[in-house]
Amino acid sequence: MRKEGERRRKRKEDKKRVVVSNLPFEGRSHKENPNRHYCGNQIKTSRYTVLSFLPKNTFEQLHRFANIYFVGIAVLNFIPVVNAFQPEVNMIPICIILGVTAIKDAWEDLRRHQSDKVINNGECLVYSRKEQSYVQRCWKDVRVGDFIQVRCNEVIPADILLLFSSDPSGICHLETANLDGETNLKQRRVVRGFSQQEVQFEPEHFHNTIVCEKPNNHLNRFKGYMEHPDQTRTGFGSESLLLRGCTIRNTEVAAGIVIYAGHCPWTASSALYSPPSPPPNPAPVGHETKAMLNNSGPRYKRSKVERRMNTDIFFCIGLLFLMCLIGAVGHGLWNGTFREHPPFDVPDAKGSFLPLALGGFYMFLTMIILLQVLIPISLYVSIELVKLGQIFFLHHDLDLYDEETDSSIQCRALNITEDLGQIQHIFSDKTGTLTENKMVFRRCTIMGHEYPHQENAKRLETPKELDADHEEWTQYRCLSFPARWAQGPAETRSQGGVQPLKRSQSVQVPIQRHSRQRSVGRWENAQSPVAFSSPIEKDVTPDKNLLTKVRDAALWLETLPDSRPAKPSLSTSSYVADFFLALTICNSVMVSTTSEPRQRVTMPPSTKALGISLEKIQQLFQKLKLSSLSHSFSSTAPSDTDLEESLGTNVPTTDSEERDDASMCSEGYSTDGGSRSSTWDQSDAPASGSGVSLEEVPEGPASPELCYEAESPDEAALVHAARAYSVTLVSRTPSQVTVRLPQGTCLTFDVLCTLGFDSVRKRMSVVVRHPLTSEIIVYTKGADSVIMDLLGDPACETDSAVEKRMRKIRAWTQRHLDLYARDGLRTLCIAKKVVSEEDFQRWASFRREAEASLENRDELLMETAQCLENQLTLLGATGIEDRLQEGVPDTVAALREAGIQLWVLTGDKQETAVNIAYSCRLLDQTNTVYSINTESQETCASILNCALEEVKQFYGPREPDHKFFGFGPASEKPPYASRAAVPEVGLVIDGKTLNAILQGKLEEKFLELTQYCRSVLCCRSTPLQKSMIVKLVRDKLSVMTLAIGDGANDVSMIQAADVGIGISGQEGMQAVMSSDFAISRFSHLKKLLLVHGHWCYSRLARMVVYYFYKNVCYVNLLFWYQFFCGFSGSTMIDYWQMIFFNLFFTSLPPLVFGVLDKDISAETLLALPELYKSGQNSECYNPLTFWISIADAFYQSLICFFIPYLTYKDSDIDVFTFGTPINTISLATILLHQAMEMKTWTIIHGLVLAGSFLMYFVVTLVYNATCVTCNSPANPYWVMEGQLSDPTFYLVCLLTPVAALLPRYFFLSLQGTYGKSLISKAQKIDKLPMDKRDLEIQSWRSKQMAAPVPGEAQPTHRPVPPVPEQDLRADTSKSSSSPEKTCKEDRVLRGERSSRDHTGDDPCSVDSSAKLSSGDHLRLGPNSAMASGASSRGQADICRHSIKGSHLRSQSSLTI
Repeated sequence: MRKEGERRRKRKEDKKRVVVSNLPFEGRSHKENPNRHYCGNQIKTSRYTVLSFLPKNTFEQLHRFANIYFVGIAVLNFIPVVNAFQPEVNMIPICIILGVTAIKDAWEDLRRHQSDKVINNGECLVYSRKEQSYVQRCWKDVRVGDFIQVRCNEVIPADILLLFSSDPSGICHLETANLDGETNLKQRRVVRGFSQQEVQFEPEHFHNTIVCEKPNNHLNRFKGYMEHPDQTRTGFGSESLLLRGCTIRNTEVAAGIVIYAGHCPWTASSALYSPPSPPPNPAPVGHETKAMLNNSGPRYKRSKVERRMNTDIFFCIGLLFLMCLIGAVGHGLWNGTFREHPPFDVPDAKGSFLPLALGGFYMFLTMIILLQVLIPISLYVSIELVKLGQIFFLHHDLDLYDEETDSSIQCRALNITEDLGQIQHIFSDKTGTLTENKMVFRRCTIMGHEYPHQENAKRLETPKELDADHEEWTQYRCLSFPARWAQGPAETRSQGGVQPLKRSQSVQVPIQRHSRQRSVGRWENAQSPVAFSSPIEKDVTPDKNLLTKVRDAALWLETLPDSRPAKPSLSTSSYVADFFLALTICNSVMVSTTSEPRQRVTMPPSTKALGISLEKIQQLFQKLKLSSLSHSFSSTAPSDTDLEESLGTNVPTTDSEERDDASMCSEGYSTDGGSRSSTWDQSDAPASGSGVSLEEVPEGPASPELCYEAESPDEAALVHAARAYSVTLVSRTPSQVTVRLPQGTCLTFDVLCTLGFDSVRKRMSVVVRHPLTSEIIVYTKGADSVIMDLLGDPACETDSAVEKRMRKIRAWTQRHLDLYARDGLRTLCIAKKVVSEEDFQRWASFRREAEASLENRDELLMETAQCLENQLTLLGATGIEDRLQEGVPDTVAALREAGIQLWVLTGDKQETAVNIAYSCRLLDQTNTVYSINTESQETCASILNCALEEVKQFYGPREPDHKFFGFGPASEKPPYASRAAVPEVGLVIDGKTLNAILQGKLEEKFLELTQYCRSVLCCRSTPLQKSMIVKLVRDKLSVMTLAIGDGANDVSMIQAADVGIGISGQEGMQAVMSSDFAISRFSHLKKLLLVHGHWCYSRLARMVVYYFYKNVCYVNLLFWYQFFCGFSGSTMIDYWQMIFFNLFFTSLPPLVFGVLDKDISAETLLALPELYKSGQNSECYNPLTFWISIADAFYQSLICFFIPYLTYKDSDIDVFTFGTPINTISLATILLHQAMEMKTWTIIHGLVLAGSFLMYFVVTLVYNATCVTCNSPANPYWVMEGQLSDPTFYLVCLLTPVAALLPRYFFLSLQGTYGKSLISKAQKIDKLPMDKRDLEIQSWRSKQMAAPVPGEAQPTHRPVPPVPEQDLRADTSKSSSSPEKTCKEDRVLRGERSSRDHTGDDPCSVDSSAKLSSGDHLRLGPNSAMASGASSRGQADICRHSIKGSHLRSQSSLTI
C-alpha cells in the first residue's frame, strides 16, 4: 500500500512543474540549481548539421517508396550475375533525383539556421545578483527561474509569470498578433499580492516557490499557485502569464519570472541585435513555451490525384513483374532449345553451368534492372516543381488580392493544389465567412418595448456615402478647434457664442491606425489597426424615443438614495438605466485615446465619489439663453425641474477638492455618439471657490477621442451603441470602471469580479458595486437560449401585478427576439441580479478556493459561475446586424451551379441562419425547407423516415450507380449530388438534433436525406460537432470536402476537411494558421475553385497520365527487343542515351504543360460554372483514362519498334545503328503526343518542344563523335553521323510517328467534332471571337435554365403550390414539479410557413390532431399537408408553453 501511494504521488508530481528563483544559485555549481533540468531558451528549428545532413537527409528521402525502389535497383545492378548496365552509370538517375531534393532541403535548412541565429541573439534585460541590476543578455541565455524586465513595445523572450507592472493597477497590456493575428490588446494582471507595489520590484526579495502545470499547447489555459515562505498559497491563471512572442503595449515596464522557455513561431528580421554571446550554463534546446507547442508547421496532406497515382504505380509494378516473368520464362525456353551449351553461355570456375531455373531467376532480376524505367522516377520531382509553379501563379492573381486588408492568397499546403478542382461539398461558417463580421447595432428592446432605430437603418443603407464623408472629415483633423469642442457636449463653445453641433459636423474621427514609439535595439512589429473601429461600426444614429428615456433615466439615477431600495423598481427609467449600464460595463473593452495611441485612460481614485456636474449648470443657462435649441437634435439639456430633482432643492456647496473632482467628472453629452473623454488632470479644474461663474472656468486643451479596443466585434458594437446615447465608457481598470452619463456626471463602479465569456456558458457577467446605492449588482449578457433559462420564476413574486408585468416583459422580449432573428440579426439578452452582501462574500470565498485549486480547477470555476448566474431579471435584448459580404450571393450561386453542395455550420440562432441563407441564395422562397428540432433519438428517427418517404415520393428514388471495377460512363453529376442539385428542398437542424443523429446511429438516414437537399444548415452547433459533420460526410459519402471559416471555433472543421481554407478576418489568425489556403474574402472562393482549381487539376492529372504513357511506351521498346535477342537482357540503345532520355530530353515539356496549359479560358470557366463538374467526376484521370493510355503506349511502342525492325530486317547493320532510329522515332512520337495534349500554345510551349528535340540531336551527335570506347565491344561511335547521311533514316523517322499517333489523332478529332462533354463544347466556344462567344455563353445558360433537372421525378398532379417550409420539430418537454405546468405534447410535427412570412403570435390551445402516437403513419410534405384540407382550414396554432428550464417559443404553424 505504501509503494502504491508513493507511486500515485509520484505520478501526481510528474504533472507539475516547480520553479524557484535562480538568484540564490548564481555563481554556484550548475548542478545545485533545481531548475537545471528545464529547457533553455535557445531555439533550434533547423533539422540538420554539417555532419548529420548527408546521412539524415538520405534516410528521410528513403521514406518515399519510389526512392527505395530505385536505390534497390541500383544496388541490385552491382551484382555481376544480374547486372544489365554499368553499375556506376545506373546510379546516376537516382543520385540526381536525391541530389536535387537534398539541395532544396539544404537551402531551406540554411534559412532556418539564419532565422534561429537572429532570434537567439536578440537582447533582453535579465536581473543579475552580482550587478544588483538588470543587465543585457541574449535570448538564448535566458533560463527558467530568471527575472526578466520588459519595456513598452518590446517582445517577450519567454513565457513569464507577471510579478510587477508600472501600471498602478498592476495591469500589463499585450498585443498577441504574433500568436493569433489579433490586433486588439489583452490585459494581463500581476499575481495577487504583488500588485500594490509602491517601488520597483526587487527580485532578490522573492523567496516563493511556484508550482504550475507542465508545458502544454493551450494558449488560453494556465493554472498554478505560488507557495510563500509561511506555507500560504496564492493561485494564479492565464491572466498572469505573458507568452513569448507577444508585444508589451501601453505599459512602461513589466517584470516577471520565467516559467517556460523555448521557441516562438515567428521571425523578426527587421529587429536590431548585438553579436551572440555564449551561454554561461548550457541547457537543452527550448521547445516548452506555449507558442512553440502550438507551432506544428505546415501539415502534409495527400491529394486525391496522389492517392490515385500511388495505386496506379502498384499496377505498373505488377505490369513490370509480369514483363520480367515473361522474360525469365522466355530465357529458359530459349536456352532449352539448344542441345549443347551455346558459346555465349560461359561456365563458372568449376566448369559447371547454371541450372535453367536459376538462370531464369537471374534473368528475372536482370529484366527488373533493364525495365526499371517503367516506374517513373522523375514523376515525384516533376509534380513538386509543377505545384510550385501553380502556387506562383495563384499568389500573383490580382483578382485574389484584397486592397482593404492588403493581403493576397496564402498557400500553406503545397501538395494539394489539384484538390481545389475536385471539391464536392463545402462546409462554411456563417459569421465572418459569409458575413463581414462587422457588427452594427440595429435595434433593441427594453422592458418589452421595441425601439426600431429607423434612422440608423437608413444610415446603413448608404455605407459608401458615409465612408466618403469620413474621408472628407479626416482632411480637417489637423485644424485647431475650440478648446472644449472635442469633449463632446451638445453644443460647441467658441468666442463668438454657442452654436449647435449638427450631425453632419460630427466630431467622431475614426482612427484606425496608431503610431507607436519604437524602442531602439528592440523587436518591433508592423503597425496594426484598432479592431472593430470602422465608421460603419462606430457611428450609431439614436432612436429619438429612446433618447428621451435615456436622458430621463440618467437624471433618475442621481435621485437614488445612498441606501438600497426596499423593492426592486419596475419603472421604465430604472430598466433603461440598468440596460445601458450593462451595455457599458459588462464587457472587456479597453479605452485608449487617439492622441496617445493605446495609452489607457484611467480615472484617479479620488473621482470615485459622485460630484455635482458644472457642465449641467452650464447647459441649464445655455438652454435659458437659447430656447430655440431645445428642440434641436443636438440640444438635450435637462429642464429646471429635472435639475432641481437631481440636485435637491438646495444645491450643496462643495469645497475645493470636491469641486475639482466634480469638474473632472463633468462632461457634456452628444446624442450623435460624439462623446469625448476629459483629460483627467487637475489643471482642467476651475479655481477654488463656490461662486465661480461660467466665464471664469478656464478651458483646457482639447481632449482626444476615445478609442475602444474590444476582443469581439459584438462587445465593440454595444459599447459604441451606448456611447451614441451618451452613456460613455471612459475608463476601465481591473478594479474600477467609469461611465459618463448624458448630463456629464461620471459614475465609478467598483468591479468585484468578472466572469468572462466562454463557449460552454455562452454568457459573460460582471459583478460591481453601485456607487450610489452600494448594492452589489450582477450584470449578465449572453445568448437568448441561455439567458432565458436563467431568469427568475415570475410565480415566486408575491405581488400579482409584478408577476403579470414580468411575464409580459418576458413574452414581448421573446417576440422581439424572434423578430430580430427573422431579420437576420444576432441577438443578445441583457439581465441583472442584485446580490446581498452576505451571499456575495460567501460566493467570493468559494470562488477564491476554486481559483487556487490546481486539480479540477475548470470544473470548480464553472460551478461557481452557475451558482451566481441564476434568478436573473431580464432587462432587454439587442439586435446586431452582421452584414453580408460583398459578392457572397453570386459566389454561392456559382458554386451551386458547379455541382458543389454547400452546408452552413454555425453556432448562431436558427432563425438568423435561415435568414442569412435566403439572403445569400442558399435557399429560395419557393423551396420546401424541412426544420428538425428534437432531442429524442426515437423521434429523430421517425422524423427522418417520414421526411425521406415524402421526398422520395415527390422527387423519385435515386438510381444506384452501376459501375464495374470503377469503369463506366461518367455522368454529368456525381451520383451523390444528382439530387442535391434539385432546387426544391432545404434542411435545417440544430445542435441538439445533431447529437441525437450522431448518438442514435442515424447517420445513414440523415446523409440520405441531405443528398436530396439543395442546402443544409446546421445551427447552434459546437466546434466539435462541426468537425464530426465534416468527417461524417467525407468518410461515409467518400467525397472531396472543403471547410472554410475565420475563427478559432472553425479550426477543427478546417483540419478535418480534405481542403481547409481560412479567412483572414477580424477574429484573429487561428483559422488561417490551421488552414491549407488563406483568402481574405469568401467571394475569392469562386475564382479559386472554378478557375485555378480546374486548371490545377486538369494540368496535373493529364501530366501524370502522360508520364505513365511516356515511360511505358519507352520501356516496351526494350521489351520487344528481348524477343529477338534470346531474352538476354541486352539493349539496342546506348545506356547513356536511355538515361538522358528521361532526365533531359522529355522532362521539360511536361513541366511547362503542367504549369502553363489552359484547356479553357478563365472568362469561360467563370461564365459556365458547370464546367467544374469535370474535376468532380475525375474525367482527366481515372482508371479508364489510365488503362487507355497504357494500351495506347503498348500500341505506339509496337509501331515504333516493328516498323524500323521490318525496314532493317535483312540488312547487316550493327545493334546501335538499329537502336538509334528507334530512339529517335520514340522521342518524336512522345513529343508529338505531348503537343496533341496541349490546349494552349505559346512561344514557351513551342520553344520547349523544339528545343527538346534539337537537344537530342546535339547531345547525340557530340556523344557519338567523342565516345570511342564507351560501351565496348559495341560502341556508338559515329552512329548518328552515319544515320543522318542515310535517306532511309529520314523516311522511317517521318512515317513511323504518323502511324503511331494516327489512332489518337482520329479519336481526338471525333471527340472534338461529335463530343457531348461539357469541356469539349466549352473549348469550341472558347475559340470563337469575343462577341460570338458571349452570345454562345448566353444561349448555353438560357438552355440550362430552361431545361429540367435530369433525373427529377415530376409529380403527376400538383393542385396547389407546396408549403414553402416544412418545420419538423419534436420538442420533448421537461416535466416540472407542479402537475399543472406539465406539458403534454411529446411530439409535434408541424409544417411552418417560411420564416420570412410574418405570422401572428397569439397563443391558443393545442389542437388534438397535433398529438400523434408512435404507431401513427406520418405523411409529411406539400402533398400530404394539402391533402388534409384546404391550406387555410388546415392551419392550427400551436401554443408552446413556457416552462421553467426550457426555452420555448410561440409561433403560428401548420399541424400535420
